[in-house]
Amino acid sequence: MNDTQALIDWFEHLSLQTVDRVPQFYAADAEFKDPFNEVRGTDAIAHIFRHMFTQVDEPRFVVGSRFASDDGVMLLWDFHFRIRSRRPQAICVRGTSHLRFDATGKVVLHRDYWDAAEELYAKLPLIGCVMRGLQRMARA
Repeated sequence: MNDTQALIDWFEHLSLQTVDRVPQFYAADAEFKDPFNEVRGTDAIAHIFRHMFTQVDEPRFVVGSRFASDDGVMLLWDFHFRIRSRRPQAICVRGTSHLRFDATGKVVLHRDYWDAAEELYAKLPLIGCVMRGLQRMARA
């Protein structure tokens, strides 16, 4: 059986110092997919989390809800961070993670779902103006 609360606590306190705990929560051949990445294995998954700390400041996940089944869980989360620029801007991306577990309770599938256009691009300087214009044009 998996310890979902321990995994949530790890996500919510993720840091460069705790990324190395990936093998504690993920199976050796686990799959990870989000709008930008698709990888397999704990080293590759840890690399994605480490990379996050090089791209944004103060990254932090807050899990708001969870929905569990026999072999998996859906987590609804907010990802807070600051973009690196001359005028740092706080951003919140809302998304969902679908996690499936093996018989030992380790994650074998981690699939993140979030709308990169609405949740990220539209909030960024420069490209955000273009994205918001496209959204206005597409509205019914």
